[in-house]
Amino acid sequence: MSHDEIKTIVLAYSGGLDTSIIIPWLKENYGCRVIAYAGDVGQGEGELAGLEERALETGADKAIVEDLREEFCSEYIFPMMQAGAIYERRYLLGTSIARPVIAKHLMEVAEAEGADAVAHGCTGKGNDQVRFELTFKAFNPKIPVIAPWRFWDIRSREDAINYAKERGIALVNIDEKKIYSHDRNLWHLSSEGGELEDPWESAPDSVFEITDDLRQAPDKGEEIIIGFVSGVPVSVNGEEMSAATLITRLNDLGRVHGVGRVDIVENRLVGMKSRGVYETPGGTILYVGHHEIESLVLDADTMHFKNQLAPKYAELIYNGLYFTPLREALDAFVRETQHNVTGEVRLLLYKGNVMVRGRRSPYSLYREDFATFGQDDVYDQSDAEGFINLYGLPIKVRTLIEMEGGEAMAGYKAPNYSKFKRD
Repeated sequence: MSHDEIKTIVLAYSGGLDTSIIIPWLKENYGCRVIAYAGDVGQGEGELAGLEERALETGADKAIVEDLREEFCSEYIFPMMQAGAIYERRYLLGTSIARPVIAKHLMEVAEAEGADAVAHGCTGKGNDQVRFELTFKAFNPKIPVIAPWRFWDIRSREDAINYAKERGIALVNIDEKKIYSHDRNLWHLSSEGGELEDPWESAPDSVFEITDDLRQAPDKGEEIIIGFVSGVPVSVNGEEMSAATLITRLNDLGRVHGVGRVDIVENRLVGMKSRGVYETPGGTILYVGHHEIESLVLDADTMHFKNQLAPKYAELIYNGLYFTPLREALDAFVRETQHNVTGEVRLLLYKGNVMVRGRRSPYSLYREDFATFGQDDVYDQSDAEGFINLYGLPIKVRTLIEMEGGEAMAGYKAPNYSKFKRD
């Protein structure tokens, strides 16, 4: 599609420097109508306040800010948590899981507005470009995608700032001396850039925003109880609340005790390694709590198989393959495992740690009369001998062959297979 044929573009808008200058750039280069779309997934008032006004002042013809927080938590975060998905054993996928819900609703706006193209401000080095564009393709593979960072002349943050100033664009809520790249939502805060690009350098205290320093954390821990119904967290300390409210509450509790900080070097989809610092206080608490209820109610085979699938589920989310048949199939399996994941877990938050103090469920498979080391009437310990003999039979046979191999093979003559060879 030529530039002249594009009459309306929907832009994934954050209000940051990049998307602020993309609006006038699109209008200058395409001469079209630009709609700025932002999905509220819990970025916070600091980022969202006055967002529509800023987009319009920057040149957008229309601005839409949609509250996606409850949907984000209940339909994206909770299923991911139920799957136990963690990328490379440490990253709880805060940025990765937010992109599909935002991109999905952007495509709904594009459909409603009759847009001819969609656009985003992701760089050509990152993962987000893949996450956005694969979601776009999942909903409309025919719509053109405009990604200015891949081909415009702007090459640095300084270039972008100069571009804005030349056009009289007010850099509201934009720090011109910004060092770090942050992404924040209800689930986490990520930080990259600056001295973090050197994996040997310690992350400075100024990087962290949603968790308190362990050195200032209380010397006395705090005990909390989380309630689950069919794998879904529904209450904190006996108080029932919505999905977004519950995560917000756990974020507040975890923050005080410095819970949820990780510093990792990860493998990006595009082929390079990157260093990221992530803060996920409420998410870290939820993952621990959910696992503990599962440990009571899932049988061994189901739990072990589910644990094998978790890294694949995480990889799909990280790599932007959310709206795919495989993720949907994995979700179907995970949902089936969650029917009895109901109960309460008691956790202690202390100096960055989430320690389990107790767990209970009406569907618990744990039986004290079976597990006790004392005398019992339900388990005949003499049965163990026969079990071990049968279970260890392959080991026994293999070792006997090794021990008696010479004697067993005496007089053995191998058949002549040469007559079966083909010409």
